Amino acid sequence: MNLLGGLSLLEAVREHNLGRRASQSAIQCYITGRYSMPALDDYITDVLMRDLVGHDRRPVSFLVYLWMAAEQQRRKTVVQVSYQELAESVGVSKSSVQAAVSWLVRRKLLAASKENATATPRYTVLSPWRDAARRR
Repeated sequence: MNLLGGLSLLEAVREHNLGRRASQSAIQCYITGRYSMPALDDYITDVLMRDLVGHDRRPVSFLVYLWMAAEQQRRKTVVQVSYQELAESVGVSKSSVQAAVSWLVRRKLLAASKENATATPRYTVLSPWRDAARRR
């Protein structure tokens, strides 16, 4: 018996999400089976995690960077996402995400741009350790 007037739960959620951005929410991961993690640079887990979580004491910054890096790799382009969508995707508060993004921009691990003052920001994940290795 189908409670959604002929649509399966999966079809109803997909139809609902058609109008939403292509961000990777937990529900979408579960329904679409997209649990696979893209290949990330070893530096992220070996060095950056210790630096952001241990030294800077900003674990949310690491989570935001990790999510952004994975999302940018999935999309193969910059990530345009609101603070609210980012907060829901990472699983933290919007104010925590705002502080984390600000910190990552300050540390030059993330670049943010907007078309105008009220537009949703576009983020580019930066990897300064790769640039340093290329210069050698």
